[in-house]
Amino acid sequence: MLTVVAGDLLADRTGRQDSDVLALHGWMRTGADFARVLEGHDGLAVHLPGFGTTPPPPEAWGSEEYADHLAGALSGTGPYVVVGHSFGGRVAVRLAVRHPRLVRSLVLTGAPLVRATPPPAPALRVRVAKRLHAAHLLPTAVLERARRNAGSEDYRAAQGVMRDVFVRVVNEDYREDLARIAVPVTMVWGELDDSAPLAGARLAADLVPGARLEVVAGGGHLLTGDLEDRVAAALSEHLERDR
Repeated sequence: MLTVVAGDLLADRTGRQDSDVLALHGWMRTGADFARVLEGHDGLAVHLPGFGTTPPPPEAWGSEEYADHLAGALSGTGPYVVVGHSFGGRVAVRLAVRHPRLVRSLVLTGAPLVRATPPPAPALRVRVAKRLHAAHLLPTAVLERARRNAGSEDYRAAQGVMRDVFVRVVNEDYREDLARIAVPVTMVWGELDDSAPLAGARLAADLVPGARLEVVAGGGHLLTGDLEDRVAAALSEHLERDR
């Protein structure tokens, strides 16, 4: 059931009014991704600002601003077992460090938190366009078109302020916050995740005190199949341990 949590924060609610699970979805996704994961639990699957029917943020937020926005809307509730997929996992890490009273444990999957390899260099045509633009030989519109054409699928699909959010978030670093997490963490990762490669997940797990990393053979990036089942199982394990 879609509900207004507070202000402009929307979520799909399962179970009772007093939720003990908070689910945060990935980029270009919605809280509906967690329908099966939250079956039988009292939870909120948030539709983050800029996705689904929730309006975009007023400016280019990073994951910290998303976490602060959540904390404001959820003030006086929780603590939650927070399940974060992809972009939602980035926000979940920030929430656990910046607002620890709201988070009692984390289940993370497919979240690009640490790069295992250097970022790819910009395409040659973008580098050339930037130099020509700097020399006032190329209009800004042509430079932006070159950037759009060379960008990732997610970058090209984003519109308005959400494109700026995307650029900001993909350049964030989470190492310091990962080392500061003080709650139990389970990381459930698809072996074949090409959006958040397993090598980066291993590096992230090494930074989180006591983190457990579970690799799902044949699993990809999206919450489907065995990966979805194992995320649901990890959530149940966290809730059972708390009880």
